[in-house]
Amino acid sequence: MDPEARQFTNPELPGYVGFANLPNQVHRKSVKKGFEFTLMVVGESGLGKSTVINSLFLTDLYANRQIPAAADRVERTVKLETSMVEIEERGVKLRLTVVDTPGYSDAINNNDCFKPIIQYVDAQYEKFLQDESGLNRRNIVDTRVHCCFFFINPIGHGLKPLDVACMRALHHKVNIVPVIAKADTLTRSELNKLKHKIMEQIEKYGIQIYPLPDCDEDEDQEYKEQCKQLKEAVPFAVIGSNTVIEVRSRKVRGRLYPWGVVEVENPEHCDFIKLRTMLIAHMQDLQEVTQEIHYENFRSEKIASGGGGNNRKINKSRRSSSEVYEKDEKLSEKEKQLVEKDAELRKMQEMIAKMQAEMQKQQQLQGSTVSLGAGVNVAGNGTAGSNGSAPGMRGGAGYQSHQV
Repeated sequence: MDPEARQFTNPELPGYVGFANLPNQVHRKSVKKGFEFTLMVVGESGLGKSTVINSLFLTDLYANRQIPAAADRVERTVKLETSMVEIEERGVKLRLTVVDTPGYSDAINNNDCFKPIIQYVDAQYEKFLQDESGLNRRNIVDTRVHCCFFFINPIGHGLKPLDVACMRALHHKVNIVPVIAKADTLTRSELNKLKHKIMEQIEKYGIQIYPLPDCDEDEDQEYKEQCKQLKEAVPFAVIGSNTVIEVRSRKVRGRLYPWGVVEVENPEHCDFIKLRTMLIAHMQDLQEVTQEIHYENFRSEKIASGGGGNNRKINKSRRSSSEVYEKDEKLSEKEKQLVEKDAELRKMQEMIAKMQAEMQKQQQLQGSTVSLGAGVNVAGNGTAGSNGSAPGMRGGAGYQSHQV
């Protein structure tokens, strides 16, 4: 043994096992792998949804977007658009996917305009189910919708019937977070009344929004107070802006009006910072709720209805091929039976034809014997009345004519 070799030392203290270091291992592995999150944005056009998203993540997801004219909006249907961006902050990578729903509530007839949204959510669940049931399960890209920001018009006096129908169709599939757009168009009292009315409508129509998790008893008081304020802020009244304004020798992100400046990241002006805190602080919980509740519900319904992933498709194809083979065998057996029956029928017909021919021959033979017997009797009568003529040489008629 090399005496200069460095001896391995215990990284922990004596009498200390070291499994308390496991969270650090999970942290290093998670940071190396990165995180994935999908956010859906639903709401009417012109509510500033894109601006709010850009303000939340300090990026520009819609640089090349073309805003259609009013006439084009009336005629177009809902078409989902996905934008993906990779954000890195202090060595932690986040692959963010934002699903926008342009065309929602823009047409004259908006009946069932939210069906493409439901189909998209189900399609992502179906894709994940197939990937999970496949052979390569290590590199599965999670495209399921983990959270849905539902933007509400501030001048609509609450939820519209279309909003209620859409939220009721979505609340069993995604985590809905209600958001009041353009909160700077309302006063403080008007905003409080609108929040109260929206929560009453949500409770009245049985809409299930994302419930913020309760704090544990061992949490610190600051975190408990933060969770309490976030729960009281629902629905979140936000203001979006990508403009940096200098106010009192400090730069802020906000909107400049003749009467003053509205700061986006000021909790006294709007709930924007609360919405960001809720999304970032509970991002892992949003993914867990999606996995353990919404996805499991979809998966159980799919299995109960007979659908499934690739394994089910393979079993189904195998079952269908075996059924086809069995059907072919059954068909061949039936064909054999039909051929045999045809042969038997032909034999029976030939036998019947032979029997009929024999019966006709017998009838002909019986007819000939009867006619011969009648001729003998006539000849006998002729011999009895003949004058020495040869017996049986003349018939009765000839005999009669001879008598005459």
